[in-house]
Amino acid sequence: MTAIRRAFADLSVGQVHYATCGDADAPAVLLLHQSPRSWAEYRAVLPLIGVRHRAIAMDTAGFGDSADGGVPASIGQWARVACELLDALNIARADAVGHHTGGVVAMELAAAFPDRVRSLVLSSTPYTDEAFRTARAQRPPIDEVAPSEDGSHLAALWQKRQGFYPPGRPDLLEAFVLDAMKVGHRVEEGHRAVASYRMEERIGRVTQPTLIIRATDDPFAAPHAAELKHHLPHARIVDIEGGMVPLPDQMPQAFAQTVLDFLSTRP
Repeated sequence: MTAIRRAFADLSVGQVHYATCGDADAPAVLLLHQSPRSWAEYRAVLPLIGVRHRAIAMDTAGFGDSADGGVPASIGQWARVACELLDALNIARADAVGHHTGGVVAMELAAAFPDRVRSLVLSSTPYTDEAFRTARAQRPPIDEVAPSEDGSHLAALWQKRQGFYPPGRPDLLEAFVLDAMKVGHRVEEGHRAVASYRMEERIGRVTQPTLIIRATDDPFAAPHAAELKHHLPHARIVDIEGGMVPLPDQMPQAFAQTVLDFLSTRP
């Protein structure tokens, strides 16, 4: 197995944390996580992709161990910081892979910096148009819970996600809660940033080869795959049966193989 190496890059927001696997001279693959997770969502995926590529999983600005620079959270800001990391690592072009929120950031990265993105993998990525924003505004927060003195809010955080995670895998919920605790009161920031992103104005800029991964048992994202495909007619959809919200760390082998298969066949 390829060893994981972790480091920080000094960027405009401050220190940004990332983890990497693979030969530094191999084609780069940038992995972007969902909210409120961290690079650890790809802990088991990195060595698998790192066999053939330079796999890099970053902590989005303000998440994990990355500074936020005091700048308001937004998809555009996170994409700019991701591009800064590519600059810091002397990577001219990368394949961008994003899951949930990370998929939205990856799309903006491809739209805003097309010369830097070789291809795009959108895993469980929502299509955030006006209908999405309206529906999201009418629903309660996804992860936000009221703090408590006895720690019961941690159990509430666990329970809010439990139905969307596979039974018998408390390790996946533990990983989620650890990352959510690190973010603290900003746990909802990523969801709000996604809800305010005007994807319908940006998606037409995406011309790179694109793969849409649909985790079949993810009720939040699976229905969006067809919408994304409609707006990205050059893309193709691959289903991962039984995949749920934590797909990359739930099924790392299936996830990594799907990405590798796509990268091996893209132009």
